[in-house]
Amino acid sequence: MSNQIEVRHLRYFMAVSEHLNFRRAAEALHISQPGLSRQIGRLEYHLGTPLLRRNRREVVLTPAGQYLREQLQPQLNRLEHIYRQTLQIGEGRSGEIRIGFLGSAMQEVIPRMLLDLKKTFPEWHSSLEERSNLAQVKGLMEEELDLGFVRLSQLPAELDSCPVVRETFSVVLPQSHPLSRKGTPAIDQLREESFILFSPEYSPDYYRTVLSICEDAGFHPRVAHKSVHAHTIFKLVESGLGVAIIPSSLQQGFDLSVRCLELSAIRQRAVLSAVWKKGQHPRALEYCIGWLKGLKA
Repeated sequence: MSNQIEVRHLRYFMAVSEHLNFRRAAEALHISQPGLSRQIGRLEYHLGTPLLRRNRREVVLTPAGQYLREQLQPQLNRLEHIYRQTLQIGEGRSGEIRIGFLGSAMQEVIPRMLLDLKKTFPEWHSSLEERSNLAQVKGLMEEELDLGFVRLSQLPAELDSCPVVRETFSVVLPQSHPLSRKGTPAIDQLREESFILFSPEYSPDYYRTVLSICEDAGFHPRVAHKSVHAHTIFKLVESGLGVAIIPSSLQQGFDLSVRCLELSAIRQRAVLSAVWKKGQHPRALEYCIGWLKGLKA
């Protein structure tokens, strides 16, 4: 790469590629629009190829521009992380572990891991961000996250994982539902019910597993509502709009008029896995990975 290209040129390009609008990109960068256009022109000149096609109506990435964006994103995220780590070391802190998670991971696994990390590496700290399964995978691939907690069985080859929680499912019923007063129902007793499920885009493995639970009982569930939030699912059940099947740990922390009944007799289990990018890691992150592998879920 030409030594005339600076990191700021790449950041400017990333802003334009995100907004596909020079005015909005310039506002986000707090520079003038003509100045931004000149810097993008210099970048294209030094690379020897156009990165953007622009006219009065739109800005689009060329194939070269699309490739550059895809390759730059994780590298710039890594650089930003290095800057933050450098600042933290200068302030007497040794670093940060960036963790993505699903809500159910906060019930036990993450708090226990962080307490253990604090005892062993007191100078390290962590940042937590609740994200969907696929958003965590994207964050790990683009090096926005160091560690994730997902309910996925298929992951990109660049990622590694280990199961940390293997738990039962529970059926969620309104408290007024006749089956809520009769102990754990047989799954085939739910065949006429409307189901409220996590969206397959949020958790495709969970969605397929719930379908298989019903199909083992001889019916395909009638899905009335989908959501990406556990609280929304519980509220819909509480309102009498359907029943739900959830990983049993999700029932903790909600004070709603629903009844959760464990389905311990079925073969399916809900699996929560820790996931990270392959390669070398800081000692504190390696410690966390070893700790998680030791759970032997």
